[in-house]
Amino acid sequence: MKENDHRQVGYSAVEKALAFSVHVFTSLGVIAAILAIIAISDYNASEDVLFLRKSMFWLFIAFVIDGIDGTFARKFKTQEVLPGWDGKSIDYVVDFATYAIIPAFFIYESGLLPEEVRWFGIFSVLLVSALYYGKNGMVSPEKYFIGFPVMWNMVAFMMYFVTDFSEWTNFFFIMLFCVLHFVPIKYPYPSQMQYFQKLNIVASILFLVVNIAILYLFPQKIVWLGAISFGIVLYFGAISLYMTYLSDKKRKEGNLG
Repeated sequence: MKENDHRQVGYSAVEKALAFSVHVFTSLGVIAAILAIIAISDYNASEDVLFLRKSMFWLFIAFVIDGIDGTFARKFKTQEVLPGWDGKSIDYVVDFATYAIIPAFFIYESGLLPEEVRWFGIFSVLLVSALYYGKNGMVSPEKYFIGFPVMWNMVAFMMYFVTDFSEWTNFFFIMLFCVLHFVPIKYPYPSQMQYFQKLNIVASILFLVVNIAILYLFPQKIVWLGAISFGIVLYFGAISLYMTYLSDKKRKEGNLG
């Protein structure tokens, strides 16, 4: 009997069904993905900005699924119960669609970039995202993303629903984030990193709640909601710089919180 077969001995049909249901839950991200694409296409046909709101809503649903499926996977021991299934591979397929391809389509169709460089901008987003996914050590053993993570859904959201930057300013930031994919800065993995975990989780939940409120109220923009959303982005940026450049020194001194 193969080693993998030994590992499955002792697990009931219910346990296997629960473990498989986690993979199904992760896969639901592709349903959110196609609904986001349809909404962007509807915007292209009607120029009704509410379809862009709808598209981003579905990307947020995919974001939530991605944020909690790992907890379920650990709870129901999917790797042990179903060793023949690789949840990470499913996750990568969904993530690349909802964090890179569809946000690039959103950026293209929403007019966030100057016409002269629109193609170059979205091609850059997709190429660097694909290369980033192929990099060994994308997530460090300490649970940091090394280099700016592929989260173009949040970039697109902030640019369209929160900020009012010019098209050329948007292009500058997109190029900056493309470069930051390959700069070894430690970006927090909020649900798993050891340091400041509780604070990061609270900030992540607040970020999600505030951004859903921003989407709900759109096209009206509430300044203070936008300020909170932007402030949380700055907070995670500050945490990234702190963990990258100061954590080693603090850890040696025994002062890291």
